[in-house]
Amino acid sequence: MSRLGLALRLAALALAFLVLAPLHLLALRVLKRRSGLAPVLFHRTFLWLFSVRVIESGTPPAPGEAALVLSNHVSWLDIIAIGALRPLSFVAKSEIRGWPVIGQLAILQRTLFIDRARRAATATVSAAMGHRLANGELVVLFAEGTTGDGTRLLPFRSSLVGAARAALQAEGDRGRVRLQPLAITYPRRNGLPVVRSERSEIAWYGDMELAPHLAAFVQGGPIDVHVVWGAPILFDAESDRKVATAAAEAEVRRAIQGVVTGRTGREPVTVPAPASDLGTMGGLSTA
Repeated sequence: MSRLGLALRLAALALAFLVLAPLHLLALRVLKRRSGLAPVLFHRTFLWLFSVRVIESGTPPAPGEAALVLSNHVSWLDIIAIGALRPLSFVAKSEIRGWPVIGQLAILQRTLFIDRARRAATATVSAAMGHRLANGELVVLFAEGTTGDGTRLLPFRSSLVGAARAALQAEGDRGRVRLQPLAITYPRRNGLPVVRSERSEIAWYGDMELAPHLAAFVQGGPIDVHVVWGAPILFDAESDRKVATAAAEAEVRRAIQGVVTGRTGREPVTVPAPASDLGTMGGLSTA
């Protein structure tokens, strides 16, 4: 992409932000949680301008059905790809709030920020998650806790899963949560399979500098993102949070493998209740 082409795309993206942001702020004031259309449009504008195609498969939660989405995490682009699907909010580390541009976008997305250095912060974020789930929203949690290199899945963390159930119970709900595994992969670029040497242009992890990474992304050409909704996990007061989280991790792993094999659909999963840890709180195309 030439410098002129990049400049024109950034200008168009800035214009979209200037148009959508005031409308979004007004909608937040008037409609509260039902005001998620503007972020979706902004994300879709980004995908269109930078030739990112999102392929969605599996069965997502029905409109108005609450779910705690447990996703793997590969890149900053995950947020845009997932955010373009439907209105939702994210859970993110508190440092992002202070990042230029990105922090403001995260705030407009109604991101829940968690300070991982403060143990009490988990309870605060969990209460906010429970409130949103009780109101029928989708909340996305990158369950690995950090980005990976796109070649392997890191262990999913379970603390916020159990805490979200406790927060739902505090809201007066029956305490049942739909855990929704979500797998995100980047299988093709310029129409060809992504090889290991190209993953650093997509995956953003470790101590990688953001500016060079963004430059490589811009110059790399069109990219496909495959988003797979896995089999939902029914999580209630008798479910084990660790078992539930492990089941979500396994489902994401299966879904990622399914992108390779072309098999992405599975039946719903119900988490068993073992004797230990009971009650612990702690455009788009479709395949």
